[in-house]
Amino acid sequence: MSSKRPILIIYTGGTMGSVHDPRNGSLVPIDFSQITNHVPELHRAGISIEAVSFNPPIDSSNINPLHWRKIATLITKHYNNYAGFVILHGTDTMSFTASALSFMLEGLKKPVILTGSQLPIGMPRTDGRENLLSSVMIAALKEASGEPVVQEVSVYFGKKLLRGNRAHKQSAHSFDAIVSPNYPSLVDAGVDFKVNHIALFRPNCSTINVKTRFESQIAWFPFFPGMSFNLFESILEKESLRGLVLSTFGSGNAPDSKPLKNMLKHAIDRGVTAVNITQCGHGGVKPEMYATSLMLTECGVIPGGDMTNEAAITKLMFLLGETDDQGLIRQKFTSNIRGELTTH
Repeated sequence: MSSKRPILIIYTGGTMGSVHDPRNGSLVPIDFSQITNHVPELHRAGISIEAVSFNPPIDSSNINPLHWRKIATLITKHYNNYAGFVILHGTDTMSFTASALSFMLEGLKKPVILTGSQLPIGMPRTDGRENLLSSVMIAALKEASGEPVVQEVSVYFGKKLLRGNRAHKQSAHSFDAIVSPNYPSLVDAGVDFKVNHIALFRPNCSTINVKTRFESQIAWFPFFPGMSFNLFESILEKESLRGLVLSTFGSGNAPDSKPLKNMLKHAIDRGVTAVNITQCGHGGVKPEMYATSLMLTECGVIPGGDMTNEAAITKLMFLLGETDDQGLIRQKFTSNIRGELTTH
């Protein structure tokens, strides 16, 4: 039997597996075998590699819960045959997929690492080679006990491994495009891999349990000065609306408006779940700080703490797919279930 650590690569699409079409200059997908040919070091790292590919590959702008379910199904189907999983994914919605998978894969005890690149892997200055190679090598890391070092969904980018539901895309151009604004990196890649053991997540249960239901009838609404409350009201009055993510100012503040308060209270009273997430790139919602944030709490809006927008949106979709019990949704949304939230 081979002593090499087996890793499964799941190619969903994205820039890493693209080349320029000479006819129009746009990026088009290539056969996945061409990617592994660009990283021959994979075969010399004490790791055995196998790969499956979406057919056809998906531009990450088109990713939806059906694709999340497909990825989760592939992981569970092959869970006992591999030491870890590396998912190649477009960067635009990588943080959404990583967050969604973290909630879906309850009891995960193996690494699931998403990575991608800003430049196609065939280009001279591509970041794709290092991202792919390091992701695979980190996925193969094990403790002295033989257990995987990483036992959660994560994102590797810019020489850092980040918790998946803490990740956020901040740049369309930088090789450090993905950041974790409110949580430290899990692994820093230098000459060696420096593991931040204190930051690693460990599941409470030992058996993997996959949950695949997501509720898509939610809205994401950012506040801005001069916004039309009439337009906002038209969204809140949709009978199909089940959830609302409010993107608020600062530490969770919104316009101090009685009509706004009445709109929100009416929607929440009829069963819409509303949550409050800050627009700021760093920090979180603190509803006790200002009267303008207390107004939302008085309406029944649920504070989202320091979750990213990506984590809050996918967590709300996930919880609404699981239950209609508003008390249970509130309890779970404000609880740290996969390391997505700092609790005090």
